[in-house]
Amino acid sequence: MGILMNQLQYPIGKFERPTQIDAAQIAEWVLDLESLPERLQRLVQNLDTLQLETPYRPDGWTVRQLIHHIADSHHNSYIRFKWALTEDRPVIKAYDEKAWAALFDSCTAPVQPSLDHLKVVHHKLVYLLKGLSVSDLKRTFIHPEGHVETSIEENIGRYAWHGNHHFAHIQKLLIRNGWI
Repeated sequence: MGILMNQLQYPIGKFERPTQIDAAQIAEWVLDLESLPERLQRLVQNLDTLQLETPYRPDGWTVRQLIHHIADSHHNSYIRFKWALTEDRPVIKAYDEKAWAALFDSCTAPVQPSLDHLKVVHHKLVYLLKGLSVSDLKRTFIHPEGHVETSIEENIGRYAWHGNHHFAHIQKLLIRNGWI
């Protein structure tokens, strides 16, 4: 992959799990999650249909698909947090995000319902995360692809990164095209 394509695909870099995850790091990630719905709403609220139909990179999803994807992905993540908190090392249900992004609703639906959904899911998620104990943060789930075990504390970071990653996709597209 060329340097430019890599920058378009990973504008903030790939997620890297810190060696040590402390309370300050978790608080920073939770703040990122808490602010994402409002930041995203402000970023896209004035986009027209043509802008929403613009891919963030060659062969990438459109802005519309990205917004629906963020809502879908973070909805699934919320469920994963709940499973990890209520079951012993559950194997989570994976989903085909590319297939979800290709569905009729992801390609054509107005973005406001997904922005509203993201706001509600994040409100519930952040409220949940702020109440977790140290032992809760160490609870884990297992992803069926590769059987990777992930702790709740790591997943907080992964989803803070995920939201910021896709936010940067949209923001950098808007800057490149002179839309902001």
